[in-house]
Amino acid sequence: MDPEDLSVSLFREYLRLKTVHPDPDYDAALHFLDKIAEELELPISKIEVCPGRVVAIMTWEGTNPTLKSILLNSHTDVVPVYQEHWKYDAFSAFKDAEGNIFARGSQDMKCVTIQYIQAVRRLKAEGRKLMRTVHLMFVPDEEVGGHKGMETFVKHPEFNKLNIGFALDEGLANPGEAFTVFYGERNPWWITVHCPGSPGHGSRFVENTAAEKLRQVINSFLDFREKEKQRLNTSECFTLGDVTTVNMTMVKGGVAYNVIPADMDVSFDLRIPPKVNLQEFERQIKKWCTEAGEDVTYKFAQKSMNQKLTSTAENDPWWSAFSAACKAMNLTLEKEIFPAATDSRFIRAVGIPAIGFSPMNRTPILLHDHNEYLNERVFLKGISVFERLISALASVPAFPDEA
Repeated sequence: MDPEDLSVSLFREYLRLKTVHPDPDYDAALHFLDKIAEELELPISKIEVCPGRVVAIMTWEGTNPTLKSILLNSHTDVVPVYQEHWKYDAFSAFKDAEGNIFARGSQDMKCVTIQYIQAVRRLKAEGRKLMRTVHLMFVPDEEVGGHKGMETFVKHPEFNKLNIGFALDEGLANPGEAFTVFYGERNPWWITVHCPGSPGHGSRFVENTAAEKLRQVINSFLDFREKEKQRLNTSECFTLGDVTTVNMTMVKGGVAYNVIPADMDVSFDLRIPPKVNLQEFERQIKKWCTEAGEDVTYKFAQKSMNQKLTSTAENDPWWSAFSAACKAMNLTLEKEIFPAATDSRFIRAVGIPAIGFSPMNRTPILLHDHNEYLNERVFLKGISVFERLISALASVPAFPDEA
């Protein structure tokens, strides 16, 4: 049997670290990254952005460090697993006979972390010197909304000091031959609608109950969901990123079978494309609540209002460098709006262009799914892809305002 590629072994070692919610072992990840930084002979800085939440940054200084830098962003945390649904232990990084590596985080996004690291390792080993500085950033808490990670860090003075001009972050696998790139994201809105009503005994027809209002609210949201579902795969909406998804995720209320509750709550997860007028959309929600009955109110657990998109115009220097490098490798790119949410949204919100890209093709999309896996050949090819991309982006000529 052939010995395993060292990059694959490193990937599997990282996958075995249990940086899984609700209690991620971030210390293990930081210890792992310290070791890597030492091997790469790169300085590593650590910023505690919230108690117990540390952002780690390795910096490879460019030959012209005054120019805007390139950010390679990845998150260290992974979502929970339901082990009974997995073929193998989700943290064993089991590799089957086909070279498929099964582990939580194999696609989302520990693969990209190691691909960045190994691409930089190769470039350094070749004696390459890049013009622009490259920062490898490893952030916590992306999977729980990024509030104690990137969302806080982009407002930190240490973030500004990085002088970032362009960022790469995670994307998604593509089951076909092409590679998907994401230039924007839908806005996540997490909303709870509160329905108060007349309480009473479960044996009577009480008027104006919380449940009647709740039903009306649910119908309004789910009727809209059905309309958006019908729009998907039509001439104007090819991908999930082009439509608004609505999913009812929680219902609360009631104390006993025979007691009509005084109030009930229903929660929804909405993901809204960048081209939707958000103020108008909220007015629609308000109208649904008014139609459901008196005193029906709503509140947001999350309400992202950033609709910034990264330019993919051929005359944009960053995009031009990215797409030309892909073309040189014969990679076909499919440009999309990211259907879920990543840390890219916080980076774009502060005015930095960001592209979401995980170089995985011929691979089913398995992020957050049972039996998440990535094939080692796809993983290894991704290192070569990043080697070319990092080199191209760090060589983008100085802009007039940088000279």
